[in-house]
Amino acid sequence: MGSIIKETLFISHGSPTLSIDDSLPARHFLKSFTQNVSLSQKPTSILVISAHWETDSPAVNLISAPNDTIYDFYGFPKPMYQIKYPAPGAPKLARRVQELLQGSGFGKVNVDKKRGLDHGAWVPLMLMYPEADIPVCQLSVQTHKDAYHHYNMGKALAPLKEEGVLIIGSGSATHNLSALRRGPDSDTNSVADWAKEFDTWLKDSLLEGRYEDVNNYLKKAPHAKLAQPHPDHFYPLHVAIGASGETSKAELIHHSWSLHALSYASYKFTSK
Repeated sequence: MGSIIKETLFISHGSPTLSIDDSLPARHFLKSFTQNVSLSQKPTSILVISAHWETDSPAVNLISAPNDTIYDFYGFPKPMYQIKYPAPGAPKLARRVQELLQGSGFGKVNVDKKRGLDHGAWVPLMLMYPEADIPVCQLSVQTHKDAYHHYNMGKALAPLKEEGVLIIGSGSATHNLSALRRGPDSDTNSVADWAKEFDTWLKDSLLEGRYEDVNNYLKKAPHAKLAQPHPDHFYPLHVAIGASGETSKAELIHHSWSLHALSYASYKFTSK
């Protein structure tokens, strides 16, 4: 029983430049993660639900060798394409995820034996656990499904916490790429009002335990379609909440903005 992890996480990974840009407060937060964010113990393995892997039905990457580093972004500085994060694969965890989801009525869960870690996984992990010594498995999102689908995926995966697995949803608290600005208008003093309102609603809902409202965010949240035009970066949050349990306590562990409308709000959910 000593391997139990009571926490799940939602990390806003924002721009891929988080991997190299020291001006981003979120980068410094993640680099100091193990010193400033308390977990029950060091994870035996990590399951990342990444916004950057979309499939028709749930899929896991089953890798025995070290994970490849996928550069699934374009037009960024050359040093970003030279970063490697060779975390070990987690084949036993992949099979366990497959077993839990299929046993909970999610149908066939596919296994990908070639896919490594996309930047939704390796960018935050390279900062949080730079030694790359913890086995990592990825789970995809289904953007044609709804928030409840992903919340229920999390519920099905909750037993993993008793096996020392840290479940991380990696996305973004707000994610409207067409609304981002660079230059003088991008500083933290000029955040778009609609982004602030959505971000504040999300924070209040989570900290007050109103998870049902977050599942029903399209009807409950202000400016939901502006803040999350495509749900890929939001559904990882629902998996993290579902895995944490209905009575878990949410904690805002980091908050910052960049590019006028991109929230780096990140949360920890602790089971009671």
